[in-house]
Formats: sequence, C-alpha cells, structure tokens
Amino acid sequence: MTKTYTNKNILITGAASGIGFSQMMSYLTNGARVIAIDEQLIDIQHERLVTYQLDISHHDELINLLTTITDKESIDILINTAGILDNYQPSLETNFENWQHVLDVNVTPMFITANAVLPGMIARSGGHIVNMASIAGFSAGGGGAAYTTSKHAIIGYTKQLAFDYAQKGIHINAIAPGAINTPMNAADFAGDGAMAKQLAEQTPAKRWATPQEVADLTLFLTSPQADYINGAVVPIDGGWSLGH
Repeated sequence: MTKTYTNKNILITGAASGIGFSQMMSYLTNGARVIAIDEQLIDIQHERLVTYQLDISHHDELINLLTTITDKESIDILINTAGILDNYQPSLETNFENWQHVLDVNVTPMFITANAVLPGMIARSGGHIVNMASIAGFSAGGGGAAYTTSKHAIIGYTKQLAFDYAQKGIHINAIAPGAINTPMNAADFAGDGAMAKQLAEQTPAKRWATPQEVADLTLFLTSPQADYINGAVVPIDGGWSLGH
C-alpha cells in the first residue's frame, strides 16, 4: 500500500491525544506536513508540524483560524477527529446546554472545516475528507441522546458531502470506531475496569482496539488504493455491530 504523503498538507482536529494523536504521528511518519488543532496543548515538536490550541466549539474563532490557514496554503487531506462524549445520558437527563455543547463540538466544526477546505480541493480536482463517526451512528446504546444524535448526523453529513462533491474528485468517508482504548474512554477502565471488560466481552474480537489501528485505516482511506471508496462509513469495531 502506498503510504507516502510527502508534500501533502494534512489538517487534523482533536490531535492532542487518542485517535487524533495517532493519526497525526502516522502522517508525519509518512512524510506529510500536518496542521493540528486541539483544545488541549499538542505537546510535540516536529519540523513538519504546526499546532494550534483552540476550542472548536468557539465557531467564530475556528472560522477565523481556518481562513488564516487556507489563505496561506492548500489542504490536501482533512481529518475531522475531535469529539466529546455525553456520559450516556438519556434525553430527560440532558439539559439544553449539554445537548448544544455536544453538537457544537461533534458536528458543527465538521461543517466549518469542510467548507473551509472544499473550494481549494475542488479547484485542484482532488482531496480527501475523513470524518470520525462511531458505532453510535448506526444504533442506540453506544452513547447517550446527544452523542448518538451527533454521530448519526456525522454519517448523514458525510454521505451528503460525497454525493455532492465526488464528481469533483473529492473523496469523503467516515470511520465508525467501536471500543478504542483512548483517554476519552478512560472512565471505562476506572477501578477494576469492569466496564471495559464487559464491553470487550460483548465484542466478537474480545478486545479493545488501539488508536493506531484507527490511524492505519485512516491512512488507507486517503491512499490511492482507496480511490474508489466514497461516501462509505467504515466500522472498526471488532465485530460489535454484527449483534446490534
């Protein structure tokens, strides 16, 4: 598989830890120049890495930053990974502020980032966008009311983007992870790790995945070998969705 990303500019959100961090490091390892955004400090120094510390739920600030970035350089690959959980809260236990915040972080920034990079991609007749969905985008139970809604929305938005822009040479897909061992899921491993063990038992593969496995899938989806994949939502869940 071709994994050479020399002279490619990658924009990644949520790169300070977990899946986003593994994606960032994987693209750097394979020669890319990476522009990384996260609310937390991205504590890595690399000659081909530019980082920005920004809360992407501050939409006006995000728009201004992206305008600055795209005015100076083209983006070949957009990786929308940033996201938050909602502690599995059902609707009646979700207040409006929490509901809106989940959507403000998980969904709206994808619209903002895509619209920022698409004009340049269309002008060059090529580009990739990979959105981070979830198994919670397929069915209930993978999150609470707000999270599940946000991930369903991401899948719908990904499909519509591909439908509208595939003919322009743009490749737009989503990844739907299941149980991935990241800091965002640290609560599942708290104490004796009973929640983590239970989820592993419910997964046919009987284990959690590593962030690197998701990063490897991301690199494949943006490689020439995946050229005919467009509008797909690719599960990486150890078979969890087979029984749900």
